Amino acid sequence: MTSKSDSTPISTDLRMDRSVPTATNPAALNLAARTGRVTQDAQLLTPESMEANFTHTDTWRVFRIMGEFVAGFDTLAGIGPAITIFGSARVRPGHPQYEAAVEVGRLLGEAGFSIITGGGPGIMEAGNKGAQLAGVASIGLNIELPFEQNNNPYLDTPIDFRYFFVRKTMFVKYAHGFVIFPGGFGTMDELFEALTLIQTGKIQNFPVVLYERAYWQGLLDWLKKRMLAEGKISVPDLDLLVALDSPEEVRDFIVACSQGVINRGDQEAKVVKATRQAFNQ
Repeated sequence: MTSKSDSTPISTDLRMDRSVPTATNPAALNLAARTGRVTQDAQLLTPESMEANFTHTDTWRVFRIMGEFVAGFDTLAGIGPAITIFGSARVRPGHPQYEAAVEVGRLLGEAGFSIITGGGPGIMEAGNKGAQLAGVASIGLNIELPFEQNNNPYLDTPIDFRYFFVRKTMFVKYAHGFVIFPGGFGTMDELFEALTLIQTGKIQNFPVVLYERAYWQGLLDWLKKRMLAEGKISVPDLDLLVALDSPEEVRDFIVACSQGVINRGDQEAKVVKATRQAFNQ
């Protein structure tokens, strides 16, 4: 396993912006936070001025985006079966959720899965720590933010991204399932994106586990009493979400899905069928 001190972030920058530090500079990802500059994501989503210089336009930015995809694909292609763990960056070591995430990462690692996280602190750090305890690949996909977020110290393979949508592709493409710990807006974003991809048939045999039933129960009740009751989703959609309360349950469920003991394919086919029926197809 790579030692923590040898884990140099893999930069996805194509050097098209000469003001961006090189990959060997650990401050590169936090350039926006350190200088007060707008992040690359924010620049992409801002309407362009008609007088914008070509090297700062969306046309030129496509090459940097392509470079991020290439770097991500090249680095992650051989990692084997993996599970992505999401959750709050605000949880500290010693908190029950942090310690549970360490244990989930360890148990899934011992079951043969590499662990992917967002590379930051909190639940992300805990999942990566568990992966290292199990001796499996510990991967962190960090993102440029307007405030500083350094890679956590438990990464074997840190990769730095400037574009959220590239990073989100890597989370899904190289994972065999998601484990969602309690979190905020970012966690919800990843959760509902996965559900949408399953509902529309874009990904298959993809378990989605919600850790700590009490935290998620209010959301689950709202989905049933509001979304389902108003016909915004279908009954099979709710079966995509499995709420569990112990690391051992998470490990057992993920392993059962990967071995075909639990046939997620049948559940997902019912979801896709219900979605088509909702549109009279």
